[in-house]
Amino acid sequence: MHEIAFVFAGFMVGAIVGLTGVGGGSLMTPILIFFFGVKPYLAVGTDLLFAAFTKMGGTIKLARARVIDWPVVINLSAGSIPASLATLYGLQHIGAASQQVQHMMTTALGFALLLTAAATLYKVLRGKVTPSSLVKGQEAAAARPRHWSLPLLFGAIIGTLVTLTSVGAGAIGVTVLMILYPKLPLSRIVAADIAYAVPLTLVAGLGHASLGSVDWSMLACLLGGSLPGIWVGSHLMAKTPERLIRSLLSVLLAYAGLKLIAL
Repeated sequence: MHEIAFVFAGFMVGAIVGLTGVGGGSLMTPILIFFFGVKPYLAVGTDLLFAAFTKMGGTIKLARARVIDWPVVINLSAGSIPASLATLYGLQHIGAASQQVQHMMTTALGFALLLTAAATLYKVLRGKVTPSSLVKGQEAAAARPRHWSLPLLFGAIIGTLVTLTSVGAGAIGVTVLMILYPKLPLSRIVAADIAYAVPLTLVAGLGHASLGSVDWSMLACLLGGSLPGIWVGSHLMAKTPERLIRSLLSVLLAYAGLKLIAL
């Protein structure tokens, strides 16, 4: 019976991701903890691989369309992946299933959801103010950050956050990119965010798997539901009020974040 429920949850999260682009981690991890009673370390570890596999297909599609700015992806990965490995080392040393780590994960997840809610609302208020394409010859300039060190710094913060909570590579990542790369069009910011999330969530997810923090049967059920869900959501995108849905999601994420902090 749980298998059917996991497939349905995967489908619903996939549909929302396809509809709004909001990161699956910010939705799936709280659902697994609150509705299915999954331990935080198992929810985080399983959701990281869930995110890696669901975003892999999108990255391949975007790479074929040549809309990914790889220097942006490399700069962020240079900060986020070492930070993820360092965080995994710390989890291995302390013990991912220990009470101390469980409390740290739920608290960090609560704050990450609050940040995601704020980032989602920021995107609603800002809207699509950047152009969808670049004038020829401006690509290199647009892919340069405000300062070379900022992608490394923010990448490290996001890498740590994602490894602890599975949240941060979606709405938070997009908001960070909008600040660091103000000349980059929003469509290319989203493409870069999806692309750099794949190696980060894959490294963090496989690291959690080595710690025994992944439920493989649950992961298979979630993926079985999410892939058709993303397809349905992406096809409904043009027919739904995106700003209204994003606004409601930001309220729900803030509520879940506060509940987790209060645990």
